[in-house]
Amino acid sequence: MADVSRRPRTALPVCRGGRHRARRSRAHPLSDRAGGGALRGHRLCRSRDRGRPRRVPRELARRLARRRRLGRARHRAVRRLAGGPGACRPSAAADGIVNGHTTMANATLSFLDDHVANGRGARPAIVTVEATTTYAELLGLVCRTGHVLRGAGVERGQRVALLLPDGVAWAAAFFGALRIGAVAVPLNTRLGAADWAAMLADSGARVLVADATLLGDLTATLGERPQLERVIVAGDGGNTALEALQARASDTLPAEPVDDEAMAFWLYTSGTTGGAKAAVHRHGDLLACRHYGIDVLGATEGDRILATSKLFFAYALGNALLIPLYAGAQTFLDARWAEPDVVARTVTAFRPTLFFSVPTFYARMLRAELAPDTFRSVRACVSAGERLPAEIYDAWRTRFGVEILDGLGATETIFMVLSNRPGASRAGSTGTVVPGTDARLLDADGRPVPDGVPGVLHVRTPSASPGYWNRAEATRRAFVDGWFRTGDVFVRDADGFYHHRGRADDVFKVAGQWVTPTDVEHVLLTHPGVAEAAVVGAADAGGLVKAFAFVVAKNGARGERLTDELAALTAERLPPHQRPRRIALVDELPRTATGKVQRFRLRERVEGA
Repeated sequence: MADVSRRPRTALPVCRGGRHRARRSRAHPLSDRAGGGALRGHRLCRSRDRGRPRRVPRELARRLARRRRLGRARHRAVRRLAGGPGACRPSAAADGIVNGHTTMANATLSFLDDHVANGRGARPAIVTVEATTTYAELLGLVCRTGHVLRGAGVERGQRVALLLPDGVAWAAAFFGALRIGAVAVPLNTRLGAADWAAMLADSGARVLVADATLLGDLTATLGERPQLERVIVAGDGGNTALEALQARASDTLPAEPVDDEAMAFWLYTSGTTGGAKAAVHRHGDLLACRHYGIDVLGATEGDRILATSKLFFAYALGNALLIPLYAGAQTFLDARWAEPDVVARTVTAFRPTLFFSVPTFYARMLRAELAPDTFRSVRACVSAGERLPAEIYDAWRTRFGVEILDGLGATETIFMVLSNRPGASRAGSTGTVVPGTDARLLDADGRPVPDGVPGVLHVRTPSASPGYWNRAEATRRAFVDGWFRTGDVFVRDADGFYHHRGRADDVFKVAGQWVTPTDVEHVLLTHPGVAEAAVVGAADAGGLVKAFAFVVAKNGARGERLTDELAALTAERLPPHQRPRRIALVDELPRTATGKVQRFRLRERVEGA
């Protein structure tokens, strides 16, 4: 099927229907190949294969007509905001302005233009090791980048892949794509060329913005991506480098008027080649940052934010970029991967008030024996990505005198849906439901469970993805009637606090990233000395979940030598979070009568050791 983004916009029949109907319609999976249409910021209201309007009940037709009228009024307001030269200048009297923020249309207005229009243009927005960038400077750079992308042939609704380290260039490319109505697709910089190539093919990205130091082996495969029309390289110093193109572009660019259902960016769930899924997010999703950032954390323009995770993760994107820029605060972005000594120096120099990390890194910071006053500027630390052990919570509070607010978010929700509150956190708990989110725990038959009984968490939240790109079946399983099935098992206590009890399936998280056992097992089975392999996630001595492998050796394979070779093999073939912490040789794997591996018995062996 042809890419709908290339069709004349005036010829595209659109319907701005109800939020959940447009997002959940099984007739229109998120796919370029789907016969029923594709999500492109709008829901197609014509049958693409028959060429005639669909029949709808009379009452539904009246509701849709009303929504179309509201949609046209919304777009007229957008055009008023976008009128005149240069950047959009929202005013307090304009439609769709709440608390000084534009609540509709292109999301870049709320994160950039509003601050400049309200006199905060000279305030720091992004701080790096090299420089400080103000809101006005960032807006200008985003506009320049938008011009560069348009000059590269990027049209509304088309994808722009980002392969960049954290920094101002990352933010400029991300918001630059959104500014022109395109879709930003950040890629995990710690993956390999094969993973990047698979994601480029899956996304159908027309342009790749990549750092010169990261291209490496990917260059050899770019010719195999016919849809990829151009690669814009950052940091190579050439006349066609990103920086040179930005310098020659205008620093003013009206934001492309888009519906709040228009695609804004995709985030790939963690996985290896062929296993990752792109969660689609829209412009309207970004503005939901206020529920966690403002309502829970109380973020203001006086805050300084530091996170140890990277922006291609939803955790960092939401908390280290979107929330601070929405609040008018400043954030520190570091191209380097986090190490305890580096982070400690950054905390001392930058003096953050909000600090975001994951349990694994909090444990590393505790082992680093930092000075007790290291985090004296921090009013709250936040943890997510995996369950925070009570031991780490208590040790951190004792050492540094600041609580860790454990919470739960997802690639599919961007922001937290469960969280502890400042001054009211509980060790071992993931907290309570974030404002704006509905939550329920269901049993295996889809029935609600009472307090004290484990159930799978389902959430309904304004930032939830409508589904996965080109993954119709996965979308149907995870998104049902406006609810997202997280796959996490929780118990809710009488006070409304949620306590994590693991995953409903065999997939587990290590350092905030998903690990699929079969991916690791496939690598182990490539060794000629391995007959069978099974991988499970289990808590180590410190209470943190890690990958553990159990291997049945073929006849003739030597034990100690085999485990050493397998450790080297996984180190070569897998990213750090997927590598088994320990590889154990066993005579046989425990199985059911039908031959399925009983993974719970393997987890019991690890946790009972």
